Amino acid sequence: MKGRTEDSTDDGTRTRRPAGTRQSRVCTGPISRRIAAGLVFAGLAGGLAAFLVDAGLYDVSATRQHLRPTFFLLEAGLHASVRRHARAVNAPGASTPASLDQGMRCFLDHCSQCHGAPGIAPEPFARGLLPLPASLVQAADDWSREELYWIVTHGLKMTGMPAWRYRLEEEALWAVTDFLRTLPGVTAERLREWREAVPESACESRATRPEAPVRAAFTQYACTSCHRIPGVVGPDVHVGPSLDGMRDRRYVAGMPMRGPGDLARWIERPSAVRPGTLMPDLGVTPGDARAMADYLLAPR
Repeated sequence: MKGRTEDSTDDGTRTRRPAGTRQSRVCTGPISRRIAAGLVFAGLAGGLAAFLVDAGLYDVSATRQHLRPTFFLLEAGLHASVRRHARAVNAPGASTPASLDQGMRCFLDHCSQCHGAPGIAPEPFARGLLPLPASLVQAADDWSREELYWIVTHGLKMTGMPAWRYRLEEEALWAVTDFLRTLPGVTAERLREWREAVPESACESRATRPEAPVRAAFTQYACTSCHRIPGVVGPDVHVGPSLDGMRDRRYVAGMPMRGPGDLARWIERPSAVRPGTLMPDLGVTPGDARAMADYLLAPR
């Protein structure tokens, strides 16, 4: 009969279906079995990980190194992530003697405490960190210029490496990056002479630091170390009051709050608004303070 085709069934009978349609097939071959096995393995691995976390069996102390597979996975993930994100970095022109002077001074002021330097040991607290801050003499061999800049600028999660993006201006970030690339050729004697020749003021800010995205500002200024903040991921702390519901409050630190300007002044300089307060001055820029105040007072 025109317009119909025949299919054979398992018992040898034939069925007819309209021409042009395809027979439905269920994949039960090796590929399907591999997918099923993979799903089962993923489920078992997830269950085992959940058990280890809930039971507290994995030692999180800083006196015992990670297991070798854990260490390998963390290192591999770190390198892959930095390589990926550093692709968007646009490097400026080559360094100058003045920029290297600035980078050296910034490195000694902010980096050598953890990483050490030629002839300079890391501070005792840094030797108790895990992962241990690496000597940066090898950094120029391990990372490209763009990758070093990205690490210095953005820091590394769960390593103790801070982000310097909102603490140093762009000029200083590249100066530190380029100094690190010269570090393999710097001797202890050369560093001592260099340090004596360059004033401490060389690392002081010469330009305006970028303002942080508002949610990042709450973490970069350490607000989440004392306060719970709506919409911002952080620890469950109760050192200071929760900042949820700020829109409905009429007072801040016992002082009348008439709008975002009053709250911004408190965030920027607590000691000026209320001398003797336990709230420390954190160096919040006026722009960041106003953005944080607007965020806290926004309707939710």
